[in-house]
Amino acid sequence: MSEQTPHFIAPKNVIIIGAGVVGLGIAWRLAQRGVEVTVFDKGGAGAGASHAAAGMLAACVEAEPGEEALVALGRTSQAQWPDFATELERVTGISVDLRREGILMVALTADDQARLHHHLEFQRGLGLPLEWIGAAELRRREPHLGSTLAGAIYSPQDHQVDNRKLVTALRSAAEEAGATIHEYQSVRGIVIAGERARGVTLADRTEVLADAVVLAAGAWSRTIEGVAPALRPPVRPLKGQAIALQMDPAAPLIRHVCWAPGVYMVPRNDGRLILGATVEEKGFDPNLTAGGVLALLEAAWRAVPAVEELPIAEMWVGHRPGSRDDAPILGPSAVPGLIYATGHHRNGILLAPVTANFIASAVVDGIVAPAIAPFGVDRFTPAQAAE
Repeated sequence: MSEQTPHFIAPKNVIIIGAGVVGLGIAWRLAQRGVEVTVFDKGGAGAGASHAAAGMLAACVEAEPGEEALVALGRTSQAQWPDFATELERVTGISVDLRREGILMVALTADDQARLHHHLEFQRGLGLPLEWIGAAELRRREPHLGSTLAGAIYSPQDHQVDNRKLVTALRSAAEEAGATIHEYQSVRGIVIAGERARGVTLADRTEVLADAVVLAAGAWSRTIEGVAPALRPPVRPLKGQAIALQMDPAAPLIRHVCWAPGVYMVPRNDGRLILGATVEEKGFDPNLTAGGVLALLEAAWRAVPAVEELPIAEMWVGHRPGSRDDAPILGPSAVPGLIYATGHHRNGILLAPVTANFIASAVVDGIVAPAIAPFGVDRFTPAQAAE
């Protein structure tokens, strides 16, 4: 049963800190409901983790023990994705390239196979629609995979979108619905007055007031001042390096998203092949490294030897917003009028629809949907942890 937020006052105007897919999605849904929405971002819209992502909607193959609530949330969002993509294209004319071939998690050796079978047993225990396919069937589906294959887990309901097109579409949809987006305007802190969030202070110390504030600043969420450090969301940056190779769009080397030991490979409609991604506890380090690039290229080459002939189109670094338990932080904070939508880690694109829908409801209606109730910031408080 949904619960209404304590001390709820329906807002007429809302400020959103962060213009990634999470902030833009919430802005779109709020503006659709007649709320006056202003979005601030320290950089360009969608230039952070949303730009760096691979766009996988992998609720099933990425399911891990201890993440049952997160898997359920991911599956809910996954089910919303087709209508979400269709609506975005209808209102903006921009396709986000939702592709539905499914995802292959490839085993190259017998050891890989044993590890994946163990994982598959757990995932099937959650009722996830995954199946094992043998080496011959795998080669039929992806003939450019290497000579040594043991088989793969196939996930027919895990898909992908083009995350950069998604940013463009969400920005267009939000602005067409009436939202105002301010790029390259850093938020210094949240204005607290009368024990409520009342707006934000910009880097030049200008105050902009509103009835409510949504913190959706990704890996930078904890750096926003105004709230006591103990009450800020425990989010840190997780560095990731990635590479794009250029395939022939008419004859791509692979057609499915393929996970192999040490790398995932995501084929785009334009022929780009995304290789990702390292996971590094390096703070906001922006540097590509020889070791990171080598590890990705070598892992991709072991799975698909022909990648060695492909030109490199782009290389980049992004910073995932990781919480203490790698799950998002969604819903009201301890400060009335301040709502959190951050900490999505590797699931920001997957969870974009469900986050936009449920956070908009939390803001406008004061309703915390059951699906996001397990992801409140209060799960990190000592009292909650002791229960």
